[in-house]
This record gives sequence, C-alpha cells and structure tokens, in this order.
Amino acid sequence: MCSSGQGELANAMIGSPHAQSASTGLPLDLDWLKDFSALAELKSFSRAADARNVTQPAFSRRIRALEDWIGTPLFVRGAQGAGLTSAGQHFQPLATDLIRSLERAQRDTRSVGERDTVALSIAATHALSFTFFPGWIRRHLRFEALGALSLISESMEGCEQIMLGGEVHFLLCHYHPEAPARFEPNRFQSHGIGDDRLVPLCAPCADGQPSWPLAGTTTRPARLLSYSRASGLGRILSAHQIGRTTIATMETGFTSHLAATLMTMAREGHGVAWLPLTLAREDVEQGRLVRAGPEQFDIPIEIRLFRSPDCRNAVADDLWHSLTAG
Repeated sequence: MCSSGQGELANAMIGSPHAQSASTGLPLDLDWLKDFSALAELKSFSRAADARNVTQPAFSRRIRALEDWIGTPLFVRGAQGAGLTSAGQHFQPLATDLIRSLERAQRDTRSVGERDTVALSIAATHALSFTFFPGWIRRHLRFEALGALSLISESMEGCEQIMLGGEVHFLLCHYHPEAPARFEPNRFQSHGIGDDRLVPLCAPCADGQPSWPLAGTTTRPARLLSYSRASGLGRILSAHQIGRTTIATMETGFTSHLAATLMTMAREGHGVAWLPLTLAREDVEQGRLVRAGPEQFDIPIEIRLFRSPDCRNAVADDLWHSLTAG
C-alpha cells in the first residue's frame, strides 16, 4: 500500500481507540462512536443495531456505556424513537471528527507496516464495495499470484481524500459527466469498466403499486430519501436534469451518504430512493422494491476506475494495461 507520509491528525483526536475517562475509568471504544453516529442518523435503536450488525440489547448497552463515559445523556428515548439531547447535538460533529481521525491514523499506520507486502490497494465507494467489486476483481486478477490486496470502503468524499493523499493505487466509483470527480483530468487517468442505473424505487402497496409514486397525490407529495453531500450518487442525482427537477418537487424525509441505508429505508416504506441497480437488483426481482415512476426517471451512470499518479507498482501497472489494452 502507498503511504501519504506522516498523515495529519485532527487536534481533537483522542490518543488511541481506547481513551480513559477521568470520571468513570472506563475505556472509550471506537465502536461506541460509530454506534452513536448510527443512532443519531437513524433515530431508531432497532435500525441502528441492524446497521451496526449487533443485537439491540448489546447496542443499547454500548450507547449507555458511551453516555456513562461522557457523564451526561446523549439521547432522549421515546415512543417515536431516539432524539439527540443538546449535549448529543454538541457531541455529534466531534464524534464524526474523532472517527475520521482514528480511521485515518489506522490507515496511515497500516500503510507503513504493509507497504512492502500489499501488492494492490483500492478505494471504493460503499455500494460498489459490496456489489460490483468482488466479481470484477476476481475476473481480472489471479489471487494466488497477486499477494495481499487492500480494499478501503468509503463515501465518495472519503475516497477522493484518500486518492488525493496518494494512499491507494486506484479508486472505483460511480461516474456521470455532469458530476465529475474532483480530480484534474491531466493528472488522473480513468477508464470505464461497467454500467449501472440510478432507479427511483420504493416499497410496494398490497396491490403491487408504488407506495410513494413520484407523481404524489393532492394530500401527500412524494417523500425523498436523500443522499448527503459526501455521497457521489447524491452529486450525480443533484447535477442531472431529471434528478434535479424531480427532487425539487419532493419533500425530504431522510438523509444518508449510504445507498444501502437508503435502500433499507425505502424497503420499509419510508419514501423513494434513487438506488444503483447493481445494489437493488435482488430486492427488485423479489418484489420488495418497485419503481416509483417510469423509466424516464432513470439516470444511466458509469462505473469508472481512476488511477493514482502518485501510487504505482508493477501489479497496478499490469492491471491498468490489461483493462485499457482493448
């Protein structure tokens, strides 16, 4: 893996993933910060526990442990879910900075230890990490001859920072010319390696019709499950004429940078999400999601690989040449 050098840490970062609380003596676990962010975003203990892949009782104990570590409640529990207290609102951006700083420290330190053994490092957006990447890399590389492969799954904004820092050989992402990536074309080569579509999807009604049709009704406009600014898919949706004009007529009911989270919310009937078909195909085929509007609302997108000008080795060169030879 390539390294970006020393790597700068935010001044607010605690010294390690387990920092001592002066009031309780308990160690601060990095997972607690991630649990906090998930609950602050989803506002539901059950959904946040599912997203963090832990049982709800264990998740609740970890949130309580974080509140004990800080020394004040961070959430108001109620029948409608969990809302942030004023202390929780203050802590939310700090937790986000801490998570990013610690994960960056982990990546930078790992890169120093692994740069002599990792043959290939790739940053990929979350949706493509889970769906497209495994089959694609298997078709193009023989793992028994490759050596160690490192995949970093991040938001598009996070992937761009990693790529600009020279930490990886490649970046795999969705792409549309109306919402270009933040790379200078004369420095960063790129190559299209697949196609996808952003499709407006929602849960079906009992009769199979969309529960949130894009046309809406006179009493209930269509509800948008929106991408945050860190999402590359959100950039594409906002930049494309179809997406830009359509979402302007909708009310936003939920926001996340994760397409998988928006897909879960759509499946549970909370609104319409423009989802990549590579991610949502199984749910569509099984009838758990249906189109909220006709195909004219689809946005064709490309799956594109960007090459780092600063992080190079023979394995990366061979992969690039094999992809671009044709």
